[in-house]
Amino acid sequence: MTTSTATRSDDLLVIEATGTADVRAAILTARDRGLPLTVQATGHGTLVPPDEGLLLKTSRMARVLVDPSRRVARVGPGARWSDVIAAAAPLGLAPLSGSHASVGVAGYTLGGGVGWLSRRYGFAADHLLRAGVVTADGRALTADRDRNADLFWALRGGSGNFGVVTSLEFRLHPVSTVYGGAAMFPADRAGDVLTRFRDEAATRPDALSVSIAVTDHAEHGRVVIVRGVYAGPAEEGERALRSLCRVGGRPLHNDFRTMPYAETESLGSTAPHHFHLVADLPDPLIAAIAGSGASGIEIRHWGGAMARPDADAGPVGHRDVPFSLTIDGSAADAAPLAAYSTGGSFLNFLHDTSRTATAYTPENFRRLREVKRAYDPQNVFHRNHNIKPA
Repeated sequence: MTTSTATRSDDLLVIEATGTADVRAAILTARDRGLPLTVQATGHGTLVPPDEGLLLKTSRMARVLVDPSRRVARVGPGARWSDVIAAAAPLGLAPLSGSHASVGVAGYTLGGGVGWLSRRYGFAADHLLRAGVVTADGRALTADRDRNADLFWALRGGSGNFGVVTSLEFRLHPVSTVYGGAAMFPADRAGDVLTRFRDEAATRPDALSVSIAVTDHAEHGRVVIVRGVYAGPAEEGERALRSLCRVGGRPLHNDFRTMPYAETESLGSTAPHHFHLVADLPDPLIAAIAGSGASGIEIRHWGGAMARPDADAGPVGHRDVPFSLTIDGSAADAAPLAAYSTGGSFLNFLHDTSRTATAYTPENFRRLREVKRAYDPQNVFHRNHNIKPA
């Protein structure tokens, strides 16, 4: 039988949990001894260095079970998307995973979760069905639409502020292959490509997720790249991307093709050293992007199903904003582009813990603070994107 392990340095006690009982014991130990508590699943998204107090690691709780008849996966908090994709793919199913399969399921989902299938199906948080949670007082709860509904609402975008998640159950979708790839053009075509990308946004089908990257390339120097995934037949995908992939002229490289969903990870993405939501792509912004000296800038089209939530959807914020800018560069590189930001952010891409509230609408943030007061009034879970109790 697998058991938890505990190690200690001078300032840090590390507990590696293997089940709910271990999680409960770790929380109560930290609370009763007044130790700062850090919770870590796979290590992605750790915002506060776990250099003191108690570090609770759930990486060994990585079991993945798939129910093909219900199209549902039940996973432990230590699972990575690669684990879920591998279990679901033989059944013709896919999760709403992100750009990198190595990312942990729990942090990604609780922070909102946006990926190549999100315009077609919505945020990952929107498809969470049930969660097991151990709260600050040691209670092991089930949160879903019928049990602890306020907690369930908060988990779908409010991150790890309300307890330690010990299991997640979420919908899978009937996607085995997609039409996807990337087309690369010389950087002097960036203005034309970005203008076409903007002008076609309103008529772009939900099945198509697309981004434009202006970036440095080892072989070709400065380039503009069209990345896209169409969740449907190849002929429809090629037709939906045709205009955008032709405006750049003769491509330096084009590898759009039918691929297994798992291969979408190979498309890559821009490191989110700076991230902004923008309401539009006016000509001056397009010019600034095309002329920027940042190592890479990626403009992503959001909208689609993400902008049409169910009435009881969680607090993932700013669903009405259609574009984002991801910038791999210095603060000086990012500053001219930041002027076009809405001021909002997205939790999965936010590094600055002083800006946590910007990931939500004011109304949702107020409600999150009320839920925090109900489940963690002492703010035990605070070494994160902290939402303080009301």
